[in-house]
Amino acid sequence: MPYETGNGRKLVIALGGNALGSTPEEQLELVQVTAKSIVDLVDEKYDVIVAHGNGPQVGMIKAAFDFSEAHGQDAPEMPLMESGAMSQGYIGYHLQQAVLCQVKTRNIMKSAATIITQTVVDAADEAFKNPTKPIGSFVTEEVARAKAAQTGYTYKEDAGRGWRQVVASPMPQRIVEFDVVNDLVEAGYIVICAGGGGVPVIEQDGGYVGVPAVIDKDRTSAKLAADAQADMLIILTAVDRVCVDFGKPTQQEIEHMTLAEARQYIAEGQFAPGSMLPKVEACLDYVESYPQGRALITSLEKAAAALRGETGTIISA
Repeated sequence: MPYETGNGRKLVIALGGNALGSTPEEQLELVQVTAKSIVDLVDEKYDVIVAHGNGPQVGMIKAAFDFSEAHGQDAPEMPLMESGAMSQGYIGYHLQQAVLCQVKTRNIMKSAATIITQTVVDAADEAFKNPTKPIGSFVTEEVARAKAAQTGYTYKEDAGRGWRQVVASPMPQRIVEFDVVNDLVEAGYIVICAGGGGVPVIEQDGGYVGVPAVIDKDRTSAKLAADAQADMLIILTAVDRVCVDFGKPTQQEIEHMTLAEARQYIAEGQFAPGSMLPKVEACLDYVESYPQGRALITSLEKAAAALRGETGTIISA
C-alpha cells in the first residue's frame, strides 16, 4: 500500500538544535515532544520536511574528542565536517524513531527517512575572510596556537573565558541531495534532512570537498523550502510570536508582516542579531524566492495551532 501524501501540500519545518538537548539521554526524551508536534502537522494532511540545528550536538562530539586528546588518549583530530555528519545521523536516528512511534500510534500510513545532507557554499564567500562562529571546547592560548599551527584552523580569544576555534558562516548556494529529499517527500515520506544547515562543501574538480564552516540552518531551510516550492516554511523558536520593542513596556506581538514591513523592522533594529534577526531574514529569503509561499515563526508547542491561524507570525509577499 502506498504512503499517504498531503495532496501536493508541503511544509518545511526548521527545528532549533537547542530544542533537542545537549546529551543523548536528554535528546531521547525531548524528541518525544518534538515528534508529536511534527506529526500534528502531518495530521493536518501536509507532506513534511524537517530540517534541524545541531550546535549543542556538534559541540558535544568535538568536546569528547578534545577531552580524549587532552588526557593523552589516542584520539584523532575530528574535523568539523565529520562531526556535523555524525550529528546528522545521531539526531536523525532519534527523530525518525520518535516520529515512527507517533505515526503508528495514530494509524497514519507514513514512514520517516533521514538524509545526510551536504550544502554547497561559495569558496569566495566573504564569510571565509573573517571566521566568527565559535565551536568546540575552550583551550589555553598555548594550546590554541599549537593547534592552529598544526591544523591551519583559526582560534580566537572568547570574552576572557579562553580560546576557541572559530569558523565561517557562509550562505547556502545549493543542497546536493535536494532531488533525493524531494523524491522521498513526493512519495509520502516524512523527510529529516539539512541537519545543522548541511555539511558545507565546495565544488572542486567535478566533485565536492568539505570545508570547516557552519551554515545557518534557517537559511538552508529557506533554500530548501523555496526549491521544493513548499506552501510554507515554519521556523520554530522559543516564542509564540515575533515581537517589536521586545522586553520593553511597549512590546507588541506581530500577527502578520509583509516583506516591506519586515525590512522596515530590520532597519529599525527591532530584531536581535543572534536571535530573531536571522530567522526573519531566512523567511525573507524564502518568500522573495517563492512569493506564492508563506513563512511562519512560532513555538514548537504551538506549531499546529499556528498553522490554523490561532497564533504565530506570518510573513508573506
